[in-house]
Amino acid sequence: MTLEDLRTFNAVCEAHSLSAVARALGCTQPAVAQHVARLEREMGVALLERTPKGIVVTAAGRLLYEATSASLGALAMARHEIHRLRDGKAGRLSIATGGTTVRHFMRDAVIQFRKRYPDAPIHFEPGDSTRQCLDVVARRAADVAFVTISGGVRGFELRPVLRMPLVLLAHRDDRLATRRSIRVRDLKAIRYISLPDSTSSHTFIREHLEHEGVALVPAMHVDDFDTANVFVELGLGHAIVPAVQGRSFSRSGRVVGIPIQGLPPIPVGWAARSFALLPPLALEFMDILRKTAGQWADIRGLEVLADT
Repeated sequence: MTLEDLRTFNAVCEAHSLSAVARALGCTQPAVAQHVARLEREMGVALLERTPKGIVVTAAGRLLYEATSASLGALAMARHEIHRLRDGKAGRLSIATGGTTVRHFMRDAVIQFRKRYPDAPIHFEPGDSTRQCLDVVARRAADVAFVTISGGVRGFELRPVLRMPLVLLAHRDDRLATRRSIRVRDLKAIRYISLPDSTSSHTFIREHLEHEGVALVPAMHVDDFDTANVFVELGLGHAIVPAVQGRSFSRSGRVVGIPIQGLPPIPVGWAARSFALLPPLALEFMDILRKTAGQWADIRGLEVLADT
């Protein structure tokens, strides 16, 4: 078993194709198959199955992939950092997250970071969901992701930053707009504008509403909270958004954010293969963001979490 065997095997598991991996590595398909065959001989069991629809990872193959993928990712990060230090480069800040997150959570942190490191490149790799952002980090296209954290994620370390209460976003002329708060059961009457089913935010909201006996059928789906706000401004429905976004949207005077009683706060924070192996600039930005998050401390129910 060699390191190259494991790298090639993991690439096949992710691509589900020998030919795709061969093209990516600039080698032949038989050469890729030889790496897998060597592992299978050593393990004494099939790790992959060839089907008409492509490569399927066996139960044994899945165990090997899960055991090695995080380590290979950490090794790649370490190699990148070693080369950076060797070449005397200052490095760059590379984050996977959504555009809405950058706009509402990171603006002040970016300003402070830029003042401190004016020559350091900042790169945001967009992702429409937690899963997409984690995939970006897994592909080494970004060092760290800022996402909704709704549970543990295999192969990633997590550091929550905020727990944010959820508010109902309503048009200023809506019958609910004068309410100081709203109960979960009252949400049954809203015209719900939801994020896509694949997003962690939508799943978090749906599961906790269902736990309270409320099953909302979305009237429409939108890509992000900013787009949801546009439709609420047009009077086309209501959205459930984190309080930080709700405060930002309410400044327009066209919508109001109404606290929802009975829904737990939604957690957001960082995800990385290994925080210990992150470049110094990423760790510095994480610290800056935690400090700038203090500006929302006056939002009732919002909690800025201590660093771990």
